[in-house]
Amino acid sequence: MRYESITEAIGNTPLVRIDPAVHGLVHIDLYAKLEMLNPFGSVKDRPAWNMAGPHLATAAERGETVVELSSGNTAKALALLAGMHGLRFKSVTNRMRIPEIKELLLLLGAEIEELPGRSECLDPTDTDDPLTRFHQALAEPGGTYLHTDQYFNPRNTEAHASGTGPEIIKDLDGRAPDWFIACVGTAGSSTGVARVLREHDPDVRVLGLVAHKSDFIPGIRTIDEVHQVGLFDPATYDTIESVTADEAIDGMVTLIRRCGLLSGPTGGAAFHGAVRHLRAIDDELTERRTAVFIVCDRAESYTGYVRQRRPELVGRPPLKNSAAALTEAQVRAEAAVIDTEAARRWISDGDPAPLVIDLRGPHAYAALHIDGSVNITDELFGELLRGGLPFSKRQPVLLACPVGEKSARYAALLTRMGHPDVRSLSGGIIAWRDAGAPLVRD
Repeated sequence: MRYESITEAIGNTPLVRIDPAVHGLVHIDLYAKLEMLNPFGSVKDRPAWNMAGPHLATAAERGETVVELSSGNTAKALALLAGMHGLRFKSVTNRMRIPEIKELLLLLGAEIEELPGRSECLDPTDTDDPLTRFHQALAEPGGTYLHTDQYFNPRNTEAHASGTGPEIIKDLDGRAPDWFIACVGTAGSSTGVARVLREHDPDVRVLGLVAHKSDFIPGIRTIDEVHQVGLFDPATYDTIESVTADEAIDGMVTLIRRCGLLSGPTGGAAFHGAVRHLRAIDDELTERRTAVFIVCDRAESYTGYVRQRRPELVGRPPLKNSAAALTEAQVRAEAAVIDTEAARRWISDGDPAPLVIDLRGPHAYAALHIDGSVNITDELFGELLRGGLPFSKRQPVLLACPVGEKSARYAALLTRMGHPDVRSLSGGIIAWRDAGAPLVRD
């Protein structure tokens, strides 16, 4: 195949059947759409080119900078596209959580600006959030930026409605699959593909997968976060289910070791969620059915992510005092949880008063936090606990995170480690804010 430009290689990715010996489904043929084989390495190549492509020549004439609120694959694709046209690219984000991605973006020539944000992702309804104000400023006329705006730009969805969806139908010999399984990030791929599949066959069922509230899976939002995305429409999905980070890594390892697919954790989550959902249906079927999921990107950028959560997979000893090793049942049974009103009384009247530890990222903490609290990011806090209790057992501790899930996990772990009085703020900083409790900013 000969191309005049690398952008001509975007799309037309393979649809590969997963061996039934791997997934165990009897009546359902499961296929993987290999979007990680796009030239820049991910499913985001399509919308990045569709959003930026028509404007790059004009942007080059004006000397504009391409900018996107992204800390991952969209930023990677846009950085490359901008560089091809002699343009600068700036990635704006609340928190860069994958070091390898950050280093790769810098290698690609991207500028990275981490702005304060009250939540871990853009919340367009919170007009006091610095990240939201920056997003709004980018939409003002007369600026010097080409803002692709992946969270709200309909061309994100259109890239998949015109490409990914029709390709799936073509490769299934003109039929739409019975199920389409999609991890939900910006919601562009799931919305665009679902729309065209249902236009072809209204009976197509769509399973949306989100990250479990206490977990971080690159490229996937939690159920609370997806409602902040402008392209997200609950009507797109027949069912929405959550996947844990452990399940995503398990699926990733299966795709790599059993199928030869160098999938990242998003693809692993899609595979695991698909098989789990379809197994409950498989026994009831008497005719053959088909299902398709997307392998969004490749494994190489996530070795650090895996090492932190499952060190044994990369030849490291198991982590000591790991919150990730606790089951949900253990967390529910062992974590002491306290609501906002009770937490405020504890802080004001406790003798001694609790040490309040805010587990969010530094920019979210800087934007708004509980007065007197100490900021230790969840990753760093996990490292501290592996060395033992980082503070005296005589010191009461109140843990807070965005929605109260991660803090509950750490509260359960600290209780197991012998701390007599550690509690988790129910609903996290968001519940504290919604209750009208005071917050301060740096």
